Amino acid sequence: MMPVRIRITVLFGSIVFVLLALVCSAVFYFYYTNREHDIRRRLTNRAITTARMLQQPEVFDPRTLQKIDSSTAMTMKKKVMEVYTGDGQLIYRSSDQPNDTLSFDPSIFEQVKKKSPVYFFSGVNDAIAWRPADSTVNMVMVSAAYDEDGLTKLGQLKIILWLCFGGGVVAAFAAGYIFSERLLRPVRQITDDIKDISARNLARRINTGKVRDEWFYLSDTLNKLLNRLQESFEIQRRFIANASHELSTPLTAISSQLEVSLQKNREAGQYRGTMESVYQDVQYLSKLTQTLLEFAQASEDPGGLEIEQIRIDEILMQLPAALNKLNLQYSMVLSFEGLPEKEERLIVAGNAELLFSAIKNLVSNACKYSSDHKAWVRLSVEEENIIITIRDKGKGIPKEDLPYIFQPFYRGANTWEESGFGLGLSLVSRIIKLHKGELSVASSEGEGSVFTITLPSHY
Repeated sequence: MMPVRIRITVLFGSIVFVLLALVCSAVFYFYYTNREHDIRRRLTNRAITTARMLQQPEVFDPRTLQKIDSSTAMTMKKKVMEVYTGDGQLIYRSSDQPNDTLSFDPSIFEQVKKKSPVYFFSGVNDAIAWRPADSTVNMVMVSAAYDEDGLTKLGQLKIILWLCFGGGVVAAFAAGYIFSERLLRPVRQITDDIKDISARNLARRINTGKVRDEWFYLSDTLNKLLNRLQESFEIQRRFIANASHELSTPLTAISSQLEVSLQKNREAGQYRGTMESVYQDVQYLSKLTQTLLEFAQASEDPGGLEIEQIRIDEILMQLPAALNKLNLQYSMVLSFEGLPEKEERLIVAGNAELLFSAIKNLVSNACKYSSDHKAWVRLSVEEENIIITIRDKGKGIPKEDLPYIFQPFYRGANTWEESGFGLGLSLVSRIIKLHKGELSVASSEGEGSVFTITLPSHY
């Protein structure tokens, strides 16, 4: 597996390689085409000038014209000028070197009749075949020369471009290697910080730095993750400690009572009293164990639950019978407000048993802590959400207890005289979260409480 630093270096160097190749190729191409354009323009001008002179035999004869051609100061070397009739007969020739002739395909004469001028190469020379636009002049001018100066500069440019290209690529890979080290330095620092963080040292956090860049965002995200992990570990520790305490108390009482009973023989009535006391402790343990099992089920991944379509009004209609089984003194008032015309909007996707358990828990708490043991339950639909409110006229929840009532085993200061484990509201909160809902509470001490469940409609 290639290290990240090497991959960044290769990627950076490859990008620069491609860019330099494109730039150098473009520079060479434009200079090359500009040289061709320049030499062809000069050859065309020379052909035009020669044609005009040949058309004035009274002023310029061929010998005079050859002298002028040979004495012309031009940077081009090996200049050759040949003039042919339309059928290919040579009528004039001038060259820098004696016996220096042009070699070209005779089809050039046919091409120049259709398209003038025609550019071609004669050996190393650039050449042009040009025919005057005047149809009365039956001549084809062939001008050629070796562009020594232009080709020399083109060769020098090629060397310079190759040197720049090679040096640029080497510099790019070197710079990429150094740049990747600086780029990955924050990652290495974050990794070193994370190595020092363990379950026993979750309070430590990653240094985010002062610059609010991507590394700051990554460090901040990891710190938030660590905050959630620390909170989860603390909740787990408190849960284990509280559960152990709640389980050990009745077990200790059972063990003590049985030990005392076995120290000496007693009457049947005394044994019966001991057995009744033990039975109550066993019932307490059974209820606590069942509650812990429900709490564990509510803490599971929702993907492992049996999800189905549930009519929420049908769940609420089961509450009165369930409350009577808990306590004959419990009662509730159920009302439906603003229900939609389409009954499908009352359907939620979830687990019927868990939802029923959560709502029943809230309603039974409302009855338990109300002096008249009565609860008011209202069902309504707002936009895409189903709203369930449970209201009571009980003693209410102290303001200082409100932030903690959904924590496992937490019990308010004014609830100790009532039986319970402190798991009910925590269980309800987890069940509602499993169903992608929200649970909120509003309470005033001495006036009662209102719990609101918001669940998304399945339709």
